[in-house]
Amino acid sequence: MNDMVWKRDEIESPCIQICVVHPTERICTGCYRTIDEITRWSKMESNERAEIMQDLPDRAPRLAKRRGGRAARVKR
Repeated sequence: MNDMVWKRDEIESPCIQICVVHPTERICTGCYRTIDEITRWSKMESNERAEIMQDLPDRAPRLAKRRGGRAARVKR
C-alpha cells in the first residue's frame, strides 16, 4: 500500500497538543502562541508564521516565573 500523504509547503504548526492558556500571560503553555495566533494560524501567510515561530522561544521564560507554590508555604 502506498502511504503518500499530501503535504503543503507551509510552516508546520508548533502545537504539541498541550493546549492550556496561561491566565496572566495569555499564551498557550504548550506552543507559546497567543489565542489570536492559534485561531488565525491556518489563514496566515507563511512569512507571518515564520516570524511567530522565530519569536516563540523568547516567550517561554514568561511562563517560568514561579508564584510561590509549596516552597513559599514551607518555612525553613
